[in-house]
Amino acid sequence: MLSTGMVQLLKLKEEVDRTIHLGYPIYFLTILGIWKMLGVVTLLIPKFPLLKEWAYAGFFFVMSGAVLSHLACGDVAKEFFGPILLLILTFVSWYFKPIDRKII
Repeated sequence: MLSTGMVQLLKLKEEVDRTIHLGYPIYFLTILGIWKMLGVVTLLIPKFPLLKEWAYAGFFFVMSGAVLSHLACGDVAKEFFGPILLLILTFVSWYFKPIDRKII
């Protein structure tokens, strides 16, 4: 999430082109990039288990939204690889976090 957030904040040409292709405005990259950075910071700082759950939920919504956006645009399978990989990694990270960091 850190690397994709930075790419979005830097508005690299490839990312801008992809965003336009998906039908989103360019300022959406800034919003996504900032929220991803805040989510990464949240997961790295100690304590705040409820806030961490929100960060994981946000990552899930962003990446599942990316998958659905590519589906809606009729993109080829290779366009789904990045978002699906990050979606899986988000789930695995959430699922295997230490028990003392889980909300029960």
